[in-house]
Amino acid sequence: MIEFDSEISSELFLNGKILTFNKPIGWSSFDLVKKIRNLLKIKYKFKKLKVGHAGTLDPLASGLMIICTGKFTKKISQIQDQDKTYVADVLFGATTPSFDLETEIDKTYDTKSITLKKIQDNLQEFNGEIEQIPPIYSALKVDGERLYKKARRGEKIIIKSRKVIINSIEIIEAELPRIRLKINCSKGTYIRSIAHDLGKKLNNGAHLISLIRTNIGEFNLKSSLSIEDFEKKLNS
Repeated sequence: MIEFDSEISSELFLNGKILTFNKPIGWSSFDLVKKIRNLLKIKYKFKKLKVGHAGTLDPLASGLMIICTGKFTKKISQIQDQDKTYVADVLFGATTPSFDLETEIDKTYDTKSITLKKIQDNLQEFNGEIEQIPPIYSALKVDGERLYKKARRGEKIIIKSRKVIINSIEIIEAELPRIRLKINCSKGTYIRSIAHDLGKKLNNGAHLISLIRTNIGEFNLKSSLSIEDFEKKLNS
């Protein structure tokens, strides 16, 4: 982690630093990496500086993102392999092709039969190792191309399921037809797919309307910086 004091120098970032940020909604993971790289290059006049992130967040998600600089970019795979914790808002009664708010609602359902007990009973099936099909609107590559690009062209693609691990999943707030979940899971888990699959289990529809990542291993959102705070501290 970085401490902002008089000892900060260009060598520290070249030798390697781990920075934690609260990524705002609307920014891609690449947007954040690019912003931090540019701020550091301007500040220290770097001709070249390695900067990378340890775990992608969708533009519509916010929360913890870990940025590694310099030699610490070698730690990225080790960091992103750690379990992650999310707070997710799921809305029943409608589905979207992307499983979230990126695309328009394509089907609606009556939610009168949805009860908290039914949701809790079905949530138990998501604990442990599960098979999950990633959303077609995702950054996964098929034949060398991102899935979301194929989806936007209207291509029909068969996506193979894959195993992920849900360590814990619980309802922390409910105002039906909306619930808020806290989920701790393995690398590669799509929370959007959990929302979609939960709707299917209830013979209904559901999609993700909000997602915040709060933890990656021992790193947490509470100790992270906003981009604005980082810029101010860097130039103070």
